Amino acid sequence: MKQDINLGKGLANFIDDTVIRSEMEKAENPDPGLVRDILAKGKERKGLTPFEAAVLLKNTDKELDEAIFQTAMSIKKGIYGNRLVLFAPLYISNECVNQCAYCGFKATNTDLERRTLDAEGIHKEVSVLEDQGHKRLLLVYGEHPKHDADWIAQTVRDVYSVTSEKSGEIRRVNINCAPLEVEGFAKLHEVGIGTYQCFQESYHRPTYEKLHIAGRKTDYLWRLHAMHRAQEAGIDDVGMGALFGLYDPIYEVLGLLHHALQLEQDWGVGPHTISFPRLEPAMGSEIAFNPPYLSSDHDFKKIVAVLRIAVPYTGLILTTRETAEFRTELLQMGVSQISAGSRTYPGAYSDPEYDRPGVQQFCVGDSRNLDEVIRSISGDHDYVPSWCTACYRLGRTGEHFMELAKTGFIQKFCLPNGLLTFKEYLEDYASEDTKKVGEALIDREIKGYKDLKQKKLLTERIARIEAGERDLYL
Repeated sequence: MKQDINLGKGLANFIDDTVIRSEMEKAENPDPGLVRDILAKGKERKGLTPFEAAVLLKNTDKELDEAIFQTAMSIKKGIYGNRLVLFAPLYISNECVNQCAYCGFKATNTDLERRTLDAEGIHKEVSVLEDQGHKRLLLVYGEHPKHDADWIAQTVRDVYSVTSEKSGEIRRVNINCAPLEVEGFAKLHEVGIGTYQCFQESYHRPTYEKLHIAGRKTDYLWRLHAMHRAQEAGIDDVGMGALFGLYDPIYEVLGLLHHALQLEQDWGVGPHTISFPRLEPAMGSEIAFNPPYLSSDHDFKKIVAVLRIAVPYTGLILTTRETAEFRTELLQMGVSQISAGSRTYPGAYSDPEYDRPGVQQFCVGDSRNLDEVIRSISGDHDYVPSWCTACYRLGRTGEHFMELAKTGFIQKFCLPNGLLTFKEYLEDYASEDTKKVGEALIDREIKGYKDLKQKKLLTERIARIEAGERDLYL
């Protein structure tokens, strides 16, 4: 029986089913000329309306699909260059009172080994991650009454307090936790979190209500307005997402875009990031093994490409749910952030027998460690791995960041700062093979700089890192 929470009572539902249905219907069997016109607009990096995104998603012409992919690649290269931000998820607790039909952490899964990290456990996990070279973490929590804002804030302090012997300290902590009151979000803001991330899972309300059987997560509107409350509390950067496989993927993309538009209308800036995980097998979940709306790899690739065209300056996050080969393919479509070396339960990074279904939230498709991922993306594909956190520490967040991004800021500052963090990694953590290909990439990047002043600054800072300095940025 559903638990009637009613926290969202009186909140507006800005995901209008009638509007989305109308946009999808009008986009059916789109004229090739309309598709080309929309792509021409996309190339100008002005973004797309939900209807225009629907037109691209509804296109079935293979040649025009290829044009969609090429447009996304062009936008990705023009805005982000070859920079790619890396992070790791750190599961703090898998205790949860919700009953989400697709999740291995649901309260009714009595086969799951429940864990919540204490301060010592957090220290142990963070130390392992720092010794691998990570600088950016996403903390993940189940929803439980004892995990209130004060407790979550303390876990953030615990993470920031850990420093390893090398250049290791976590410089940015993002949060994926249940929606809070404004006062709770303010407490997280006070302890210095970066992005607050919360997925609506499905924007189709009947599907949402069917799959969320009990717990606070049954309240669709309370969750829908989580980003608004986070913004009200002073958290400039918010990240949204949908779990693809639960409902019609085109509907979910349009739901994401309408959500982004509402945030921009109400707070002057849309989401900092959008995530698009696909449903993966999870213990005790029939629907996770048999997704009702399974997207082919081609269709999923098009979803990523259309999102990049629709929201050109929003970060797109790709998880390790996908295979290593497919992740490499998706990077070209506009992905700007990836997780690497992920483990999906509390205590996993310090657990030598971590690959056990009895403790994981879902199955991981890309099981490579951080060094292997870096060697692949930098050595085989010329991506610059970045752990840069300069913008957050200098107050370049929210609307300010978006304004800067539209002027070419990412290429001018984020890319060289990424090179500096990559140099740190190569000096302190990389294997010999990774260091060899990484140093070659940095040399090529520096030689290619036409801005002589910035080239000099970058070269000087690279030398200072080689001499032992750390955490340098422009």
